Amino acid sequence: MPVFWDQLAGVKNEVVLQAFGQHLRRLREARGWSQQALADVSDVSKPTIYRLETARYSVTLDVLASLAQGLEIPLSELMQFSVPPQTAAE
Repeated sequence: MPVFWDQLAGVKNEVVLQAFGQHLRRLREARGWSQQALADVSDVSKPTIYRLETARYSVTLDVLASLAQGLEIPLSELMQFSVPPQTAAE
């Protein structure tokens, strides 16, 4: 299920960051690109790509726009990723 902002209200940020990181990695790998290649076309540092993919960094709007431009996809497509449902214990 694609993520919708109203669905994120009850989701922990860590879960969203992990889901986004996995999505970004899939998009990058589907093109056969290394993290450095994505960094180069997006004008974003390689350490930032690594931190995003490993959920160690919360992405900014500026970086999102740069990634979408580098991947040559609409920003809305970059933000279409699935967030696993939270259990009651979380």
